[in-house]
Amino acid sequence: MRSFLIGSPSLSGRALSRLISLACSVAFILFGYEQGVMGGIITGPAFTQQFPSINTTTGNGNTQLQGFTVAIYNIGCWAGSLLTMVVGERLGRKKTIIVGATVLAIGTVIQCSSYSLAQLLVGRIITGTGNGIITSTIPVWHAELCKAESRGKFVTVELSTNVGGVAVAYWVDYGMGYVNSGAQWRFPIALQVFFALSTVSLVTFLPETPRWLLSHGMDAEAKDILTRLHVEENASAAERERLEIVAAIAQEREAQERLGGKGSISTIFTNGEQRFFYRTMLSVWAMIMQQLTGINLITYYAPYIFIKSVRFSQRLSALMSGFLSLFYWLSTLPPIFMIDRVGRRPLLLIGLIGMACSMFVLAGTTSVVSFAPGVVATVALFAYDFFFGIGWIPGPWLLASEYAPLTIRSQSAALATSATWIFTFLVAEITPVAIDNIRWKTYIIFGVFNVVFFPIVYYFYPETKGKTLEQIDLLFSGPKVLIDISQAELLEMQGKHIEMAVKARKVDVDEYDAEKMSTTHYIEGAKV
Repeated sequence: MRSFLIGSPSLSGRALSRLISLACSVAFILFGYEQGVMGGIITGPAFTQQFPSINTTTGNGNTQLQGFTVAIYNIGCWAGSLLTMVVGERLGRKKTIIVGATVLAIGTVIQCSSYSLAQLLVGRIITGTGNGIITSTIPVWHAELCKAESRGKFVTVELSTNVGGVAVAYWVDYGMGYVNSGAQWRFPIALQVFFALSTVSLVTFLPETPRWLLSHGMDAEAKDILTRLHVEENASAAERERLEIVAAIAQEREAQERLGGKGSISTIFTNGEQRFFYRTMLSVWAMIMQQLTGINLITYYAPYIFIKSVRFSQRLSALMSGFLSLFYWLSTLPPIFMIDRVGRRPLLLIGLIGMACSMFVLAGTTSVVSFAPGVVATVALFAYDFFFGIGWIPGPWLLASEYAPLTIRSQSAALATSATWIFTFLVAEITPVAIDNIRWKTYIIFGVFNVVFFPIVYYFYPETKGKTLEQIDLLFSGPKVLIDISQAELLEMQGKHIEMAVKARKVDVDEYDAEKMSTTHYIEGAKV
């Protein structure tokens, strides 16, 4: 059991951090691939011949049923997220990820072997359940193993590969479009098994998070992993992080006791001095806003939009969808270098302005059937993906794992992820119906959403760049939420917090350490 928890002992420092990032990236390639793969398949001749009841391109298929076939996957993801709320904290981050990848692989096999729509739907629900478990857990696992100064960058890399997965799916669909058999759609779906097995293989050799281990009394294992993560720094870095974590755990458990000692699931629905409910709702609402910006209107239905709104041919729409997905992925690269320098808030706000403008332009240009407006509409689609990529791909997922307190992080992140999936389902369900019935007005609705979200982000979402997860706790622990605070002020607050915890014997350090863990010593040590 110990060897499973600490992973391969030969991995440490940058090599360990990069392998963790690689494992998360592979898992999110899988996430993105599944998001994108149905967009190209659902209008393909082999797929529509196999499932004529949802052929709305050349046949008389049911539009609502087509939307349901795409969207039912998100219901599975929602169920998987809720399941993670129940079992995630008990199993730990590693085991939960492995379970999720295994369930996803089983669902994929059912999907790609389908000869009836009912079997396809069952497979999509099971695949979604596995993906819901994975996407609820991977960002938490990654954030808890990253250093504060690079957490944004590494998690953004992970989410960039998610978009890369969408691009891979579109191009696999496009290439398989030349195959005149059932393999045209079965192979693109089956390819998910490769990514699922790769995720399991990588995660098995990597460690559990020190934060989960310390919260479950496994101090020796946590020290081992912290030492390996900080092997290239000064000797006190690992111990300093351990003290931060243990002090935060003590404070959060004390807050829970004041609330009547409630369990972690019920705790997220109460506030208290740690603002458990408030922080959870920030995470949940960030995920809801991400979906209501309109991204899955574009991701799931890019080929459909090119055919129905821009009036492209089947082949040209598939080709343009492939180019759009590549551009979308390229737009996620700048925030890798910006998010830990510029911050989360500015990128979110810039993204909202750009996405609102893109949606309004898209509405205006698809309201008439003409070549020139069609070209402008295509540009608007590309512009939308750019602005979403720079701010809203990394932001909500990152904040959902950062805002949550350790004692409820697994449950809070899972609830936030469940929100994104239920709203993804709603968007995917209504999109084909809306485009068929109100056409260009669909884009106005999503443009208005983007305008409304700007003041919400500006006034309610604290900046987290450069802060440890335990420092982020302090933003919510005072008489008011600190939307922005200097690093020097935050270090002083944290130093006093740890010093008080040491004196109250809530943090287990020896006498030599206790004498040195004064506020001044802590601040100076953190600057090294």
